Amino acid sequence: MDARRNVSTYSIVAIDRSSGEMGVAVQSHWFSVGSVVPWAEAGVGVVATQAFVEAAYGPRGLALMKKGKTPQEALNVLLSRDPSRAVRQVAMLDAMGRTAAHTGSKCLPEAGHVSGPGFSAQANLMSSDRVWRAMASAFQNSKGKLGFRLMASLEAGEAAGGDLRGRQSAAILVVSTKRQRASWLGRSIELRVEDHPRPLVELRRLLGINEAYLHANAGDELVAVGKMKKALAEYSLASKLAPEIEELSFWEAVALAEQGRVEESKPIFGRVFRKRRAWRRLLSALPAFGLLSVPEPVLHELTSL
Repeated sequence: MDARRNVSTYSIVAIDRSSGEMGVAVQSHWFSVGSVVPWAEAGVGVVATQAFVEAAYGPRGLALMKKGKTPQEALNVLLSRDPSRAVRQVAMLDAMGRTAAHTGSKCLPEAGHVSGPGFSAQANLMSSDRVWRAMASAFQNSKGKLGFRLMASLEAGEAAGGDLRGRQSAAILVVSTKRQRASWLGRSIELRVEDHPRPLVELRRLLGINEAYLHANAGDELVAVGKMKKALAEYSLASKLAPEIEELSFWEAVALAEQGRVEESKPIFGRVFRKRRAWRRLLSALPAFGLLSVPEPVLHELTSL
């Protein structure tokens, strides 16, 4: 391992045992930081590899933890094989919440890390040595879902001065702490802002939309097993979280109509149809695929709104 891409940045790896989630979040003045720094596998762990980055720490660190190594043992193995370890900054966390972090002696200042119960915050080439401490404090003092706590940590790092060079890209990756039948499953958040003048502002916007779609997806799963009342609750919440996305409102209206609450569905359908007439065509096609069961006159009435 001897790669020398200067992906100087700040990041956090963390776990929420109550929700069974673990994740990694990052911001940098580097294009597409999310394609290089954050790595994760459900039921195994998460990794942030940065500074003069060697991306191999990600997949190799996960592979070692999957074989039973602790994060510290996995990190020690990889560092021992790396002639450029003095310019690396790496953090690892496993599904048990154990952490390990390394800030090489030749990482560009300001550089450092701080670890606590179930998290590690690390940064290099920062405008201030307050950045990683501010990130740690924000995470420890935050509440709510893990993705939003990671977001708060990044925002605290930015408020403390952030990257010396400014900002360009950001990412959040959150996975389940439970093993899955395939390595690509168990991801609840996988968001990247590749290039943006205010990447954290954009990332927070995407995080809110992601939350809405998690509820919409849950609604789809409930529809598949015939639990329409619960599905409606999920669709309704999704629509409220992202009212600007007409499709979420469309499926809320469909669920209302399916429950026999046609009059309640009409104003929602009306708003959706005014934004895009093609939604009428989709609505008229749903009965043939078993996705809506209303009498033909009712369907005609709805598509005529």
